[in-house]
Order: sequence, then structure tokens, then C-alpha cells
Amino acid sequence: MRFVIDTNIVFSAILNPESPIGQIILNGSKYFTFLSIEQLKDEIECHEDKILKISGLSQSEYFKIYGLIKSKIRFVNQLLINADIYQKADELTKDIDPDDLLFVGLSIQFRCKLWSGDKQLINGISNKGFNQVITTEELFQLYLNRELKRKRIADK
Repeated sequence: MRFVIDTNIVFSAILNPESPIGQIILNGSKYFTFLSIEQLKDEIECHEDKILKISGLSQSEYFKIYGLIKSKIRFVNQLLINADIYQKADELTKDIDPDDLLFVGLSIQFRCKLWSGDKQLINGISNKGFNQVITTEELFQLYLNRELKRKRIADK
């Protein structure tokens, strides 16, 4: 299964790698493929000081965690989103959060769900008929089910 990850998910994983979000990204890549746009890296790096301040991480700890998280994500160039899909994503996001256009577009382009913690975005695009979204709770349950299945097989 493939999922598009937005910036707030990666931000949360860096702040707390032990959280369900962190565990899904760091350990779930054996079950799931995570996609995002190249610009996510720029967004995270622009907020490095804020992340360091909030998290209390040293710069070397930050780089280690962020590097590990990045290694679990396949970054896609936005130019792979075709014009029709870009326009559809623009219509879905323009009055909610235009900054999420590329994440929604990538989700449409690759026919996979968008994983976001942004409730306003999820509710807004869902109200417009876009249901290719998954919450952290739903994805964590999928992850736990896969882990339980793997452990049952290993115990046999």
C-alpha cells in the first residue's frame, strides 16, 4: 500500500519518533510505501530552528532522526503531476490550504491515500468529495494488524 505523507506528519515524527506517527514511518516501511513531494524537505529544513527548540534535540540528534525518516520516504518531483490533476488538486485545496495542493495532487496522480494530520484539510477536501485520505489512527491500526500477522507467522 502506498500513502502520500504531508509536512505535518514528518514534522510530528521528528518531534516524537516514539509516537504512533514515528513508529508508522520508521517501522511501517516494510509494509507500506510512503511518497511525498521534494518540497517537503525544504519545508522541514526551513523550520529546523523551530523543531530544535520545540523538541529539545541537539542538532546531531535532529539530523540523525530526520535522515532516518527521509530514508523511509520516496520523494517525487512535482513535475510528474500532470496538468489536469494539478488543476483538480487546486480546486480541492484553494479555499482550504493552497500549500497542500501538491500533496493532494500527488495522491491523485499515484492513486493512493493522503496521510495528513491536518483536520481542516481532511474535512475540507472530504466535503468536496475527495476521500483518498487516511488518518493516523486508521493507518496505525493497519500497521498494528500487519505487525500482529507477521508475529503470528514468525511464532509458527
